[in-house]
Order: sequence, then C-alpha cells, then structure tokens
Amino acid sequence: MTVINNDVDVPAIYASTPDGFQVSLILADKGQVHFDVDSPCVRRSEVARSTSPATAFLDPSAELIPRPNIHSDFWSASGS
Repeated sequence: MTVINNDVDVPAIYASTPDGFQVSLILADKGQVHFDVDSPCVRRSEVARSTSPATAFLDPSAELIPRPNIHSDFWSASGS
C-alpha cells in the first residue's frame, strides 16, 4: 500500500508493486467508484472513438453530462 486516504467524503486506497504495477480504488461522490490499474508493460496509445451511438438523450445545450438516473434492482442502492 502506498497511500490510504481516510477522507470521509472521498476515501481512497493506492497500491503499487516493486516492478511498477499500480492500483487505485476511489469511492467518490454519490457512490461512484473508480478503479484504475496501471501496468508498466504497455505502451501509451490513442483511444479510438466509439463506434456505437449513445443510448440516452443528451440535451445539446447542456453544460455537463447528467448523472445516470436508471434504477437497477441489483446495482442501485436503496434509501437516500
């Protein structure tokens, strides 16, 4: 473990191995989870544009992408 962030609102944990692999787990705003893995044995490359269209309507005048509002009995938390 390289860093443990005990922040009440956005806790996180970071780990790395001696040979350069890194993992981070961040619990963000409103239950969002970010899990990142870095590997020293790959080269940086461009990310290709999506070949499929978006499945949800996005107002062209919107400044920000809205939070998802789809409920799943399996994935969605109950309560506030």
